[in-house]
Amino acid sequence: MAETSDFSTTRRTLLAAGLAVWPVTALAARGKVVTMLGDSITAGLGLPAAAALPNQLHLALERMGVANVVRGAGVSGDTTAGGASRVNFSVQPDTSVCVVALGGNDLLRGIDPRTSRANLERILTRLRARRMGIVLAGIAAPPEIGRNYARDFNAIFPALARQYGAALYPDLLAGVGRRRALNQPDGIHPNAEGVKIIARGLAPVVAKALAARP
Repeated sequence: MAETSDFSTTRRTLLAAGLAVWPVTALAARGKVVTMLGDSITAGLGLPAAAALPNQLHLALERMGVANVVRGAGVSGDTTAGGASRVNFSVQPDTSVCVVALGGNDLLRGIDPRTSRANLERILTRLRARRMGIVLAGIAAPPEIGRNYARDFNAIFPALARQYGAALYPDLLAGVGRRRALNQPDGIHPNAEGVKIIARGLAPVVAKALAARP
């Protein structure tokens, strides 16, 4: 059967952005769909696809007995503004739960936390309107960036999780950030072992969100 015009257009857009695309009918038979809307950590910068976070989260969920498909929708360098601009086409309609993992690049660029929060609100509002489950993954600001900035930035994620009824994973890099052995030479992006730790920590939160979906 030929693809519909809308789906074909969406597929071409996703492929152009470097996002993975699978036939919806094939996915449905393999479990509920989790989409990871994120940046280079979600995209698996510097790692083969098998070692990247989407696949490692998939495997971690499988080990918990949760049938699932995890779709990576990460774009390296993306900010919360970038995620807000593409959420409607990056998060496909068959998604049961969307993991929103953005904010690290806002932090690196020193973007006003009020701007980051507004962008995340746009994302969460759109996901809620589409009746999708949400896991909001925070990122912890280091204290040396400035006490007031770090306080305001770190407050974004729990506040929005409460406001939108989203599951919260407080720090995507918990147990991995600043640990040389778990990061690539740039000291920012986790290596394969670091990604496994992230996936193991994130999986129970995602599993609970999936269980709450019809």
